[in-house]
Amino acid sequence: MIFTKTAIPGLQLVDLSRIEDERGFFARAWSAREFGEQGLATGFPEINFSSSTRKGTIRGLHYQKAPHEEAKFVRCVRGALFDVVVDLRPESPTYLQWLGSEIRADTHQGIYVPAGCAHGVQTLEDDTEMLYMVSACYNGAAEAGMRWDDPLFNIEWPDVGQRIVSDKDRAWPDFKPV
Repeated sequence: MIFTKTAIPGLQLVDLSRIEDERGFFARAWSAREFGEQGLATGFPEINFSSSTRKGTIRGLHYQKAPHEEAKFVRCVRGALFDVVVDLRPESPTYLQWLGSEIRADTHQGIYVPAGCAHGVQTLEDDTEMLYMVSACYNGAAEAGMRWDDPLFNIEWPDVGQRIVSDKDRAWPDFKPV
């Protein structure tokens, strides 16, 4: 696996290290040993699947409040998405900064989201699916989020001609920094 650090500490893009031949290729999609060597979470008790039928669908920005923060390892398994991570860790040098990355099924790239960050996606194609592992079991009492268009962050979402956002995700309040 090939790990690429980003400007946000702990946030890494993860590419496959392919072994190719006339049949196609083989690659390790997950390795607790390799993630551990990078100082990343290796225990993932839940795996979630998300399917969005229309491009422009926004899910998030979601996170779990302390002490139930969760790291995520996200892969787009069909279609393409714009993945957004907002650093909500007050001790981080990139506190309140965001990073967006295009993640496509055809590149097989994944993204590791550190605990303490908000996460959201916008689909770039119809029928986009993602699979993501989380380092802690979901806790409804710790669920939190912020609007995709919160003015504090000014996230530059791709213009795909439409935006489909759930009522729940539209209703998140403005984020209040600590």
